[in-house]
Amino acid sequence: MSFHSMWAELLPIGRAAASGGYRRFAWTGADADCRAWFAQQARDRGLAHEVDRNGNQWAWLGDPAAGDAVVTGSHLDSVPDGGAYDGPLGVVSAFAALDELRRRGAQFTKPLGIVNFGDEEGARFGLACVGSRLTAGALTAEQAHRLTDAEGITLPRAMEAAGHDPDALGPDPERLARIGAFVELHVEQGRALDLSGDPVGIASAIWPHGRWRFDFRGEANHAGTTRLTDRRDPMLPYAETVLAARREAALAGAVATFGKVAVEPNGVNAVPSLVRGWLDSRAEGQDTLDTVVAGIERAARAHAAAHGATLDVTRESFTPVVEFDHALRDELARILGTTAGLRVPVLGTGAGHDAGILSGRVPTAMLFVRNPTGVSHSPAESATEDDCTAGVLALADVLEGLACP
Repeated sequence: MSFHSMWAELLPIGRAAASGGYRRFAWTGADADCRAWFAQQARDRGLAHEVDRNGNQWAWLGDPAAGDAVVTGSHLDSVPDGGAYDGPLGVVSAFAALDELRRRGAQFTKPLGIVNFGDEEGARFGLACVGSRLTAGALTAEQAHRLTDAEGITLPRAMEAAGHDPDALGPDPERLARIGAFVELHVEQGRALDLSGDPVGIASAIWPHGRWRFDFRGEANHAGTTRLTDRRDPMLPYAETVLAARREAALAGAVATFGKVAVEPNGVNAVPSLVRGWLDSRAEGQDTLDTVVAGIERAARAHAAAHGATLDVTRESFTPVVEFDHALRDELARILGTTAGLRVPVLGTGAGHDAGILSGRVPTAMLFVRNPTGVSHSPAESATEDDCTAGVLALADVLEGLACP
């Protein structure tokens, strides 16, 4: 099956008619359909398919117990109304790259694995990379069991409803010990490749990044009868903090985004009692990120005090800078530079990935495919057919160089 026929099969799953984006959230019907698609692709190729204790899917050529396996893949879930390429491009390209290697008659000397990591985006339970975090021991079973969605459904309950045993959750060191290298292909979430004119790039590092919750508390009151001077409206310091985040990030050459907000009591004719906003911030270096977040919190506290509100700030997640394995990164550059004759730029990224989570346990690397608009986490996310093909061929070259030496 060609890349394009696989892509066409996957494309309708979880697509929202109103936005044209995707709602493939963990342990939902759309997620189950994506998982069924993955399992069928494995069966069609005679690969051994398994689901691990944390809900991640694996397709194996050869016996993984032999060790030193080469693994590729990504994820199939999405952010709310996300684009088609973020995650799925890496999974579809993995199967297509295997097909390409079989056409070449490649002889594998190492096991080859293709993986679909569960709940990478964190759209439902609020924490990114749940499947890979659990596997790597970066998230404990106890912490995972406390995760809940907006409806109050816990992660274990959702997994159980989808037919997976949540009691099995936890670190999987034996599985990771079998992996000699993990290479994740991903659409670029930015315009560096478009600006350089290259279809494919290699990742150098993932910027440190985190999520913080800002709780502004005021006093609920009647919107029509309460004088402006008598109000303790938490919406005002929240709005000013959103603007402060933009200023702090711009001054530091970083990024900061309030992309999610919850309001109580959430009535059109009511002054809010609580405005809860979630900050996502990322920077090239740890010191810069600390400076940006500290500046935002300082401004938020000043604005809250000025409007008679109180503020609590909670760091909900954090990932330090991830430097991908230098030896593996250099080997990818050598393979693509000598075998394929490509000029492959090396670039950093502000986006988190399963490869970043695994990097502390196994050698990892990433390939990026050009995104002509740089838009991501949106239905406008895109990649041309030629660039997708270039990505498949680059991944095939890399896998051949690593698993068929």
